[in-house]
Amino acid sequence: MAPITIDELHLFHQIDREVFCFLVFKLHRDLTQSLLVMALWLWLENIGNSNVVRKIMGLPNALVNALVDEAVVCLKCLEIDNPLIPNGGGLPLTQKLTQKDISLRIFNKKRYTTIAGIKSVLQNICARVFNDVVEIVLKSSKISQASTSYMPLVVPGFPHPLFGAFDVPPKTMNLDLSDNTIWDGKQPYNDVTDDDRSMFLTFSRGFPVSEQEVRVLFTRIYGDCILSLTMGTVDENDQHLFAIMILQMVETVDQILNGKRVAKLYINGKHIWARKYERRD
Repeated sequence: MAPITIDELHLFHQIDREVFCFLVFKLHRDLTQSLLVMALWLWLENIGNSNVVRKIMGLPNALVNALVDEAVVCLKCLEIDNPLIPNGGGLPLTQKLTQKDISLRIFNKKRYTTIAGIKSVLQNICARVFNDVVEIVLKSSKISQASTSYMPLVVPGFPHPLFGAFDVPPKTMNLDLSDNTIWDGKQPYNDVTDDDRSMFLTFSRGFPVSEQEVRVLFTRIYGDCILSLTMGTVDENDQHLFAIMILQMVETVDQILNGKRVAKLYINGKHIWARKYERRD
């Protein structure tokens, strides 16, 4: 794909830009919240729910506002363990809009796949498509730092603790999208870091688990899913008490956890506890 200009990209995403402007300027929704909501809706489109944003564009103000509220509920659901999910799934308007069986329960079970997808859409689409609108909002609210075409905009709330950075490219920059998976027809949740698809495994003291046993267990259940496996340092009894496993795909993280914070597995009568790896700098 040859480099394109920001203006060409804006034209291609005209409807997305109009809906984003509607959220910010007409409904007066918070800028950071609006960016995350648009990233969620665009991610839903990317995984097969066609024309979500286009459908929203023609709806009455009150209904759009209600759909934003449901999107915010989805985002909050991703931020907490074991969210309360009401009868019916909690997303009646989104379900009607997409004509799919979408519920908070699905978001909970696909939590890390969804987070990775939103992160990718936010950085690779929203930061490029809404860059000028973001600049207008920041300057009008007097909360941006003084900036030039060579300085990135600083958006309050970013880097987000869950969805990461929001780096707006300079307006004069041409974009080379050829190396970016999301522009290559691939799913946005494939565009992830190793941390996004890593798991932290712990073992019971007195019941030593070998690297081979870990590989056999996860391969037997989930296929060829392990990219790398690093066993932790051994204790005084020459036993590994933990390991860090990087998976091939972030989807496998959700398959292992199945909506829970910790998954409990067994190999040769020994326990292995698996949870999402969280880097602590």
